[in-house]
Amino acid sequence: MDSGLTIVSRFRPRVDSARMPICRFLEVGVITAIAVFDIDGVIRDVGNSYRRALADTVEHFTQNAYRPSQVDIDRLKAEGLWNNDWEASQEMICRYFEAQGKPRAILEAGLDYATLVDFFQRRYRGEDLDNPDHWNGYIAHEPLLLQPTYLEALTKAGIPWGFFSGATRGSACFVLEKRLGLRSPVLVAMEDAPGKPDPSGLFQVLDQLAPASLGTPVFYVGDTVADMQTVERAKLLRPERQWIGVGVLPPHAQHSPEYREAYVAQLKSAGAAIVLDNVTHLNPEQIQAVQKALSAESTNL
Repeated sequence: MDSGLTIVSRFRPRVDSARMPICRFLEVGVITAIAVFDIDGVIRDVGNSYRRALADTVEHFTQNAYRPSQVDIDRLKAEGLWNNDWEASQEMICRYFEAQGKPRAILEAGLDYATLVDFFQRRYRGEDLDNPDHWNGYIAHEPLLLQPTYLEALTKAGIPWGFFSGATRGSACFVLEKRLGLRSPVLVAMEDAPGKPDPSGLFQVLDQLAPASLGTPVFYVGDTVADMQTVERAKLLRPERQWIGVGVLPPHAQHSPEYREAYVAQLKSAGAAIVLDNVTHLNPEQIQAVQKALSAESTNL
């Protein structure tokens, strides 16, 4: 587990950010849309990192009796309650032993959560948990699903962007700043807000990006049911703004046409307006096309 975590309700970006000229947007009033991204499964492929650490953890704490597959993990996350992979690991362990006839109350009392998290983090980060320069676990080998040029294109099109993720701040900053080279991007991470599908973290990102742009549509891009449910809850809590959920297929969901089709249907059922194969397909032209399509749809109602 991250040591010395500081809960921050608002992470302020540096004004000199090379790839996030937020002040320029606010001064000239050229914001055409706002894009907020989940990180895992959208910005980076975590199929062989977070998910692998989850499977390792479940296997370890079931004494090698059960190792969940990608399908098992997807099935759990489709419930919309298990965005936190530490909690998902604990839940899968408890469900396994429940199926063996053991009472959940006894299981939860005997499974030390801090010990579980420590095991998970050592798989994911490596043995030196607190120094990103020494992280040599699964996190060091995550394929990136976009490049900074994609974000630069959004900026040029008048689309400010930020991140709302259930990843820890350390993990999120590792990929955003160390891997992608972004300078102090707007980020709300695990320590900063309640977990999804609570949209509080999404609201915090908007407060930093464009607090006065109530008429500007917000695109939230994610790969899970919880991400789409976050958008649906935002619609209920702040109906004065247009919220658009964009589903992205994580790489592991694209290995067969049948599984891909089922995953797309799952995201759409949870509220996704569109589902894309890769986050970079949500370019400025696609954003404009979605806005026009939704506007036409509302006019015809």
